[in-house]
Amino acid sequence: MKRSDIVRTIQVQFKHMRANDAAAILDTVADHMIESVSKGDRIEIRGFGTFQPRARATKIGYNPCTGQPMELPANTTILFKPSRELTKEMNE
Repeated sequence: MKRSDIVRTIQVQFKHMRANDAAAILDTVADHMIESVSKGDRIEIRGFGTFQPRARATKIGYNPCTGQPMELPANTTILFKPSRELTKEMNE
């Protein structure tokens, strides 16, 4: 599913809404989610799942070409955990 598919779905649901308005709503929600996760907040969307930042420690990796060890710096990633409802729907 692409962004345009989501915008079209919003338009179908709310027939009075223009495409530009639906796109603006989607952008606002996405921007707010990005801002919240980057601040370290956990986002929970009931029936869909949760997003939360996860810190990764520095570790030693290996260069696949030379086999030399190299230090991989610490970073932060996002963990998505699907809800029970989503998992159940996917497995049916």
